[in-house]
Amino acid sequence: MCRSGPVSRCKRHEPIPEDVRRAADVLERRYAVSILYASHTGCTRFTEFRRALGTIPPATLAQRLGELERAGVLRREVRDARPPHVEYVLTSEGERLRGLLDALAAWARS
Repeated sequence: MCRSGPVSRCKRHEPIPEDVRRAADVLERRYAVSILYASHTGCTRFTEFRRALGTIPPATLAQRLGELERAGVLRREVRDARPPHVEYVLTSEGERLRGLLDALAAWARS
């Protein structure tokens, strides 16, 4: 609600652009930013993410990895090894988020 009186406190704002809304939808998901931060520090396998994130339920981790893959910031790669294993690597779009994650980490430390 606007305050009534000699000075109006209401401001008119433009709606948030659709591309910003889509990016926020991805990053607002619980653990998404932590998974991206862990991937920038070297995590690539499911168990590495679980160790780095601590209390994340496995089903939630699998869901978030899939969402980040669909968003184009992680790529799922099946490695031909004995036994075969899956790794998640940052795409070029995921690498572009490094500045944002570094700024967030710096802000958290201050």
